[in-house]
Amino acid sequence: MIDTPFVIAGRTFSSRLIVGTGKYPSHQVMRDCHTASGADMVTVAVRRVNIADRSRESLLDYIDTERIFILPNTAGCYTADEAIRTARLGREAGLSSWVKLEVIGDERTLFPDNEALIEATRILVSEGFVVLPYTNDDPIACRKLEEAGAAAVMPLGAPIGSGLGIQNTNNIRIIREFSKVPVIVDAGVGTASDAALAMELGADGVLMNTAIAGAQFPVQMAEAMKHAVIAGRQAFLAGRIPKKMYATASSPVEGMVGR
Repeated sequence: MIDTPFVIAGRTFSSRLIVGTGKYPSHQVMRDCHTASGADMVTVAVRRVNIADRSRESLLDYIDTERIFILPNTAGCYTADEAIRTARLGREAGLSSWVKLEVIGDERTLFPDNEALIEATRILVSEGFVVLPYTNDDPIACRKLEEAGAAAVMPLGAPIGSGLGIQNTNNIRIIREFSKVPVIVDAGVGTASDAALAMELGADGVLMNTAIAGAQFPVQMAEAMKHAVIAGRQAFLAGRIPKKMYATASSPVEGMVGR
């Protein structure tokens, strides 16, 4: 089966892996990880960029913007108004009119506030933003975000930074089945098999940060994630065999000598 391009809001990306810019041991390690991952889109927290004085060193200095597309995010925002202001600030600073929209509803779990997220999505879309909202693995919330104008939906696999992997595979399948926009699994990936599973479930892409930045050897993990996303996508396109209760012989007995 021939694959289709990974397109969001009319923009085509060569990699289905999106990576972050936080928690790395150094900016240089971050840059090396970006290269090893093959990602051509990275997400940057608007609040971590020194917008007031761009003459000072910034993590943006370590991102190859000739090759990599910057996706600003509203990390750390707990209300719709706060997230909207942060998105506007990022656009005014020249980062992008795209935004990975985060509106957190709980400090301990960092689960999204879906009601506020839908409200913020609707407002930002009306202002010309390309909105990619981070949300719970809730098919109804994803549907409402799409109706609000989201260019993609980004359901979590597990809580941010938990490394638990995909906790509700059935919900991801349902979200993918009914979504008319790209589905990007965001948060909870811990290792390469988690990324592969997300893609095998039909996700169009995977976004991760801690799984790479927090690994013992981040650059090696970044390369592993690149291959995992590619392999998972290929497996999805190939079509896995159905699961069965009992064994099926690899070599059929029909036609064997002596039977």
